[in-house]
Amino acid sequence: MAKESMKAREVKRARLVAKYAEKRAKYKAEGEWDKLDALPKNSNKIRLHNRCKLTGRPKGYIRFFGISRIKFRDLALDGKIPGVTKASW
Repeated sequence: MAKESMKAREVKRARLVAKYAEKRAKYKAEGEWDKLDALPKNSNKIRLHNRCKLTGRPKGYIRFFGISRIKFRDLALDGKIPGVTKASW
């Protein structure tokens, strides 16, 4: 499990990205680089990092489900993810 502060930091960054997305796009289109520099650094979407929604794990993230590979396996084997079954051939 990730520290709660790491999870909270990512949530805060996501909020900032959503808040400034329109302004950032407008300034970028107009070429107003000085105004773009004045915006908070964490409002840039490139600074977001995908983390597991359940544990906060930063690596082994499966985008389609929004969780890490470890949690995905646990939930899939318990039958808690609809439509996912263990492969056998």
